[in-house]
Amino acid sequence: QVQLVESGGELVQAGASLRLSCAASGLTFSSYAMGWFRQAPGKGREFVAAMSISSSTAYADSVKGRFTISRDNAKNTVYLQMNRLKPEDTAIYYCAARLLTIARITADYDYWGQGTQVTVSS
Repeated sequence: QVQLVESGGELVQAGASLRLSCAASGLTFSSYAMGWFRQAPGKGREFVAAMSISSSTAYADSVKGRFTISRDNAKNTVYLQMNRLKPEDTAIYYCAARLLTIARITADYDYWGQGTQVTVSS
């Protein structure tokens, strides 16, 4: 049974930094591309960042230069380092897994976590 468990979300002020973690189990982590998505109240789930099995990366334009995705295959964990947070980054952040390559579309991912809340106050 595949499980993805996010952690690290909290309430912070604008300009602060946070690091989200997503611990995976029940899959061969090194064979899966990992993605981060977010969903703000009243909006759809949107792509944030992804990393392939070869560590190539992709970012949404809105977070490029502020967020960094990384993975530790020894710990079966993917991270999202978020710097210079803005109120518009407020959302539930989800990690997701799919085989091998990066994708930006939610439907392309096979497994999802339950999400962690990030709230950025102005």
